[in-house]
Amino acid sequence: MADVVSHRAPRTPRALVFAAAVAMASRIALLTTMAIVAIWAPPMGAQQAPAAGAPATGAASPTSHTRPPHTFRVCADPDNMPAADDKLEGFDNKIAVLMAKDLGDSVAYTWWPTRRGFVRNTLSSSDCDVVFGVPKGYDLVLATKPYYRSAYVAVTRRDRHLKITSLDDSALKSLKVGVTQFGDDYTNTPPAQALGARGINQNVVGFTSFYNSEHRPSEIIEAVAKGQIDVALAWGPLAGYFAKHSAVPLDLTVLPDTDRATGFPFAYELTLGVRRADRGLRDTLNTLIDRHRADIDAILHDYGVPVLPPMTESASQ
Repeated sequence: MADVVSHRAPRTPRALVFAAAVAMASRIALLTTMAIVAIWAPPMGAQQAPAAGAPATGAASPTSHTRPPHTFRVCADPDNMPAADDKLEGFDNKIAVLMAKDLGDSVAYTWWPTRRGFVRNTLSSSDCDVVFGVPKGYDLVLATKPYYRSAYVAVTRRDRHLKITSLDDSALKSLKVGVTQFGDDYTNTPPAQALGARGINQNVVGFTSFYNSEHRPSEIIEAVAKGQIDVALAWGPLAGYFAKHSAVPLDLTVLPDTDRATGFPFAYELTLGVRRADRGLRDTLNTLIDRHRADIDAILHDYGVPVLPPMTESASQ
């Protein structure tokens, strides 16, 4: 395994990085979940310039790193499974090693919880160079091409034979449905808002995306396995990973790309983010994504992530 150097920020309750990213993508596309912006974005006007004496961030050559040599420096949350953690157990940890090995680099991490100022305190401060799991269209970074696309899913117990394939299924009106909520003000995710648009409110149970030693991201999936809820509407990578490790067999059904009632997207493309000036690094990462597409898909499959086919050029515009 590649050498790892860690720089750690103080531990605080934090949102799931991929869930925060997906919520950010929803805000960008629809301007409906503005409260989620605070998780990643710095306060207005607070984005920092590189510190005095820091190396210049002009375009690098497509095959080289400039800060420092032979180090693939990743910004990540230390407690964000299944994407990443400081034990290097997540799928993004594995993909980072794959890319670093191709470049002849070792992997170094700057750890920071996913909360207000994440980009400002990591990427923008030049402590690290690459952020994984950034939604396409997030405007504080220069994004690569997507390295995977996934979606919200419906999770049920296999022995219940519920077969929920759409939020238009009339059975949802009589079932107990779990949804994820973001942030201190419990902003609803796109599936939760879609339920509300259908008048399904009475039997909906919220699970917070902020977690600590008492609350873990797996709780919404465990609640299905324990029979505490009938259906969980959860972000695909989270649902797939914890369902795969469940002692009770669970079924996952990918929801449609876009909700019929609200027009909200349920599917999102995830990219790598770099500083806006680092076009050379962006180009290098794009090359690595193309070269290792099959390897990346294999890693994601191993973690139970439901991976959707890439969007066509016309559909993504």
